Amino acid sequence: MNSAEGLDKIFRPRSIAVIGATNRPGTIGQVLTHNLITGGFTGTIFPVNPKADVIHSIKCYPSILDVPDEVDLAIILVRKEFVLDVVEDCGRKGVGGIVVITAGFKEVGGDGVEREEKLKERAAHYNMRVIGPNCFGVINTHPDYVMNATFSRTQPLSGKIGFMSQSGSLGEAILNHAKGLGIGFSMFASVGNKADVAGNALLNYWKDDPATQIILLYLESFGDAETFPRIAKTITKVKPVIAVKSGKTTAGARATTSHTGALAGYDIGVDALFEQCGVLRVQTIEELFDVAKAFDLQPLPKGKRVAVLTNAGGPGILATDAAAALGLDFPDLEPQTEDELRSFLPAEASTRNPVDMIASATAEHYQRTLELLFKDKNIDAVICVFVPPIMIDEMAVADAIVTASQGQEKPILSCFMGPGEGSLGSNRLKEASIPVYTFPEEIASTYALMAKYAAWRDRPLGTFPERLPAVDTAQQRLSELAQQGKTTILGGEALDILQQSGIPVAPLQAAGNADEAVRIAESVGYPVVLKLNADNLIHKTDIGGVVTDVRTEDEVRGHVDALLGRAQEHQLEGARIDVQKMVSGGVEMVLGMVRDPKFGPLVMCGLGGILVEVVKDVSFKLPP
Repeated sequence: MNSAEGLDKIFRPRSIAVIGATNRPGTIGQVLTHNLITGGFTGTIFPVNPKADVIHSIKCYPSILDVPDEVDLAIILVRKEFVLDVVEDCGRKGVGGIVVITAGFKEVGGDGVEREEKLKERAAHYNMRVIGPNCFGVINTHPDYVMNATFSRTQPLSGKIGFMSQSGSLGEAILNHAKGLGIGFSMFASVGNKADVAGNALLNYWKDDPATQIILLYLESFGDAETFPRIAKTITKVKPVIAVKSGKTTAGARATTSHTGALAGYDIGVDALFEQCGVLRVQTIEELFDVAKAFDLQPLPKGKRVAVLTNAGGPGILATDAAAALGLDFPDLEPQTEDELRSFLPAEASTRNPVDMIASATAEHYQRTLELLFKDKNIDAVICVFVPPIMIDEMAVADAIVTASQGQEKPILSCFMGPGEGSLGSNRLKEASIPVYTFPEEIASTYALMAKYAAWRDRPLGTFPERLPAVDTAQQRLSELAQQGKTTILGGEALDILQQSGIPVAPLQAAGNADEAVRIAESVGYPVVLKLNADNLIHKTDIGGVVTDVRTEDEVRGHVDALLGRAQEHQLEGARIDVQKMVSGGVEMVLGMVRDPKFGPLVMCGLGGILVEVVKDVSFKLPP
């Protein structure tokens, strides 16, 4: 089950049984129970432990079957050997959802794989949804369901971000880092081995949750890669989805004879998948939160035109170079903006974009300049850099930035270089919902993703043409060749299949000798191209097997003899010469397909030629 059905029992329970709760300090059972109580859970908590009568001043039950009331959610913390029996008891009790914290399942291999399969079977038999096993727990900060069912030492802040982590070990670090940045969650789920509930189910669940406005994903593997694009495309049109995908794996065994296979490389399927679904991919957890806090606190830019404001030349150049390298634009300011800037900034200041007010810039300079930049019709977003000189009051500058930004529809991201995280000025900006970064390059990469997402959201999804009837004919021919054991299709046979698919091709015929080659060349018309063709000869240019712009009978005869000589030299069987009409003009391109073991077919298109694997100017996409 990958739908959102039944997840209310996990994220919005009215009663929770903690199976494996304990009074022993420092244990997972003690910390998780403590978190539920002190976190303000609004429902009923039932500790379950056959060796205790009372836990945390709450009556304890020897088994979940002994709990007198209904139980929506069971948190399972017992040893792996006892988990299946506990799951059976939960099913008989009528529990709706279970969170299995316990490790020792599929992730350890061997008996753990079988143990996890039995867990899935028992849960499915009783129609229970499962988070885990081998996970960190779940969180909901909504005031009606306040629930911290994790063993984290950090109490999360309430916010509008739904976070799914495949790694349980990262849970504590994620919650702690987010709290330090002032970032809050609507819900948090550590899904562990994803025996049941995985990314697709959570995306579906959070799609319609009004408290969740941004979705963050930490992924180590893909489960149902075919369903993900359909779900993600719908969600990213209304809510940003930002992901870190680790565990970059090879796309599997590919034929090295194929340009497409050579270029596909590692992890290309993930990039193609995210790109087509509007999912924003970042490389690190730190970058994930850099981007998340901007989406959380600031409006989206209406375009990619950025202004940089700074009181130091170096950081301004860093910001500009980084942003330009990521495809952002730095337009000229409107003439009236520059005129007004010159009226109050020092003569040494630069009033062009980027605007460098120099080190003597005061808080008033920051406020007046920002107000002008926000009004400028050529600007969609502002990068504000401040390096504190000894004579300038950091707090006054922060107040000026806040004042100028109030009520603005254009985003502003700030960089306080020097004071660092937690300084008075930085904290003042954070309180006013202005994200603060340590270095300007972080802002550039964040803005680039914000602009990319804004463009994606406004772009129509588009439609796909109906299948061409000619494709069925080509597919039938491919099936016949596969049944014959063919793995490579070359020359005229390949062109015939393309032509059957509705793709025009240059006329080609095979010749066994020079006389036949001359006759074909005269029939198709000069100039022609001569290509050496032999069984399993893929890259003809590697042995000088292609001659272009052949214009006379004598040239045909000379080149045919030379090509057949190369065939003998390389001991090629079944050698023949393909004579093809030469096509001039246009741009040489490459089109290819390779099957990724996880994502299925990937289509490649890009700049062609013999150096395609060096230039690598290609793009991969998943077909519909």
